[in-house]
Amino acid sequence: MARIRIGIGGWVYAPWRSGFYPEGLPQSRELHYASRHVTSIEINGTFYGTQKPTSFRRWRDETPNDFVFSVKGPRFATHRRLLAEAGTSIDRFFSSGVLELGEKLGPILWQFPATTRFDPENIAAFLSLLPRRLDNRALRHVVEVTHQSFATPAFIDLLRAGGIAVAIVDSPDRPAIHDITADFVYARLRRSVPTEPTGYPPAALELWANRLRVWSVGGEPEDVVHSHPRQATSEKGRDCFAYFISGAKERAPAAAQRLTEFLSN
Repeated sequence: MARIRIGIGGWVYAPWRSGFYPEGLPQSRELHYASRHVTSIEINGTFYGTQKPTSFRRWRDETPNDFVFSVKGPRFATHRRLLAEAGTSIDRFFSSGVLELGEKLGPILWQFPATTRFDPENIAAFLSLLPRRLDNRALRHVVEVTHQSFATPAFIDLLRAGGIAVAIVDSPDRPAIHDITADFVYARLRRSVPTEPTGYPPAALELWANRLRVWSVGGEPEDVVHSHPRQATSEKGRDCFAYFISGAKERAPAAAQRLTEFLSN
């Protein structure tokens, strides 16, 4: 059955120690605690540098059996002019031990910088480098874009051809692309504000809960923006992942927990 997972970005964040984490909780126990209060976490450290296999194994073992991580691909692969030359960085990433997460490895997020514009050949070359299977297991890939030039049917067609998701980013400085291009949905919610105890106001959380419900059963919400005239409906359910990222990050755990409550009602 399709599953909706709600989470946060990372688990080491000092302001969470005065609200989310119990007072006196050792930093070494923060992942253990966080993974029992959200259902997924986006690993950020892999974006900045290579992690060790022992780290991936430790993270796997510290989290519940039904927990899932998403993992950011390295910036060395995405932050370059000629994306066809990213193969070495992508190979190095997958040989670093990320597969040690086992069944807890969820989608892999590839973030393009604001300087990257939509160039069909350049983007297609990068997408072709992403492995679809490794060690006899299927991999899920998702890309996040910043430049408005990606809001075009040609980009959506490229992703659909490869079964790669586009990150649905709720942010004033990202293009509003809500097209479904894979068998799962990946949302990054960046509008948390410090004046709201749960980051997003209740009405906004309920809106996202409704969207996730529709996507999870294979439908298309009526209130979202599409870049392609052909929408994607499916008789099969879709796994959905939503993470509270940036904005008022100190509110992210509360936002994730409140959205989970909306989904359970």
